[in-house]
Amino acid sequence: MAALNPIFDALADLRSFLGDRLSTAAPILAQHAQSETHITARAPDAVAFPNSTEEVARIAAVCASHAMPMVGWGAGSSLEGHALAVQGGLTVDFRLMNQILAVYPEDMLVVVQPGITRERLNLDLRDTGLFFPVDPGANASLGGMASTRASGTTTVRYGSMRDNVLGLEVVLAGGRVIRTGSAAPKTAAGYDLTGLMVGSEGTLGLITELTLRLHGQPEAVSAATCGFADIASAVDCVIATIQTGLPMARIEFLDAASVRACNAFHATTLPEQPQLLVEFHGSAAGVQEQAERFGAIAREFGGSAFAWARAAEDRNRLWRMRHQAYPAILATRPGATAYVTDVCVPISALAQAVLETQADIAQSGIMGPILGHVGDGNFHAILLVSHDNPAEHLAAEGLSTRMAERALRLGGTVTGEHGIGFGKLHMMAAEHGAAWTVMGQIKRALDPHNLMNPGKLVPQK
Repeated sequence: MAALNPIFDALADLRSFLGDRLSTAAPILAQHAQSETHITARAPDAVAFPNSTEEVARIAAVCASHAMPMVGWGAGSSLEGHALAVQGGLTVDFRLMNQILAVYPEDMLVVVQPGITRERLNLDLRDTGLFFPVDPGANASLGGMASTRASGTTTVRYGSMRDNVLGLEVVLAGGRVIRTGSAAPKTAAGYDLTGLMVGSEGTLGLITELTLRLHGQPEAVSAATCGFADIASAVDCVIATIQTGLPMARIEFLDAASVRACNAFHATTLPEQPQLLVEFHGSAAGVQEQAERFGAIAREFGGSAFAWARAAEDRNRLWRMRHQAYPAILATRPGATAYVTDVCVPISALAQAVLETQADIAQSGIMGPILGHVGDGNFHAILLVSHDNPAEHLAAEGLSTRMAERALRLGGTVTGEHGIGFGKLHMMAAEHGAAWTVMGQIKRALDPHNLMNPGKLVPQK
């Protein structure tokens, strides 16, 4: 019987120490088979809810002995199918490993478990005068953010997860536990295994602990919106701003269609034209100076007067509107699904990339608002399609592929923050060439039986 049903045997071994924290209930499996976009896959065979590194290591050892795939799960907010069990197996849900383990204010560091979300972390850090800055919009888990090398609205000032993860604890295939990095500000000791794991999307191991860099909460914060007559003027304003070295905390772009959707969804009244959403951090005098300098640049490109959001509740309302742009845009076409894609290009190529993408979308007939973290050259298109219209899906796939090809032609990347998963797997060879083969070799060295999140990121042969 054992030879005929290895999954049954694996689940029996897992249940021996997980008990009711191993689930095969249909609603739980269905929850872990969902994606926020058009990407779908089969459900896992089971879902485990570990509460310690030791349990994760035991899970990995059992899965290795039964050749059972393992897929990590944080908050389920990834967009390219990263956490879907394309080959079945076990989803490892880290929701119970959600604690702050230590805070070191003098060193501006925090040590956390992977299941804690960024919002919960910052809530708990309020009294320390410190905060964790990486803000992808979704209330994602820190383990998932590290696995996908997340970035977001504040990356232009504070960097991405690559810049803010100093060390990790990782369970490898087979159950071996390693530590990477340290609490030191820098190191010259050997391979950068922390950098290797950050962005590996769970294909090399399961993150069970993170040491993160914190930043001081700014003395003063001010945010504003500024409208422009057209996309070209708004994007050119961004390019000029970045090239002057102005230390923007956030500089976000919404096209007119995105603004229209956000107004309808949130009952706001932004002028329905391309908008920049900006934020300044620093001392009171510094914030005022930054705002004046940006205002002068914006006027050169025809920017309207600022609509300020100085009070905390007003700023929160503004950024909540930006972060909820995706459901707002989905609501403009009830019942639709979306191809949510992103690219990143050198700042000098941003205007060309955005304008060519806008023209391509307009010619396709697909609804596709454009928005993004343009301060670091990263922008998104949300391509709305009907569930049961194959022609629209085909058109959206073509738009997404051409958007990625355009980014590569301009010296950029096929994704600035969403990652690869299996949604953009077909673009990796074009971006990396022979280096993609090396990624596959690293994968085979650490996971020779292809158990860690198979079907994702690396060559599949």
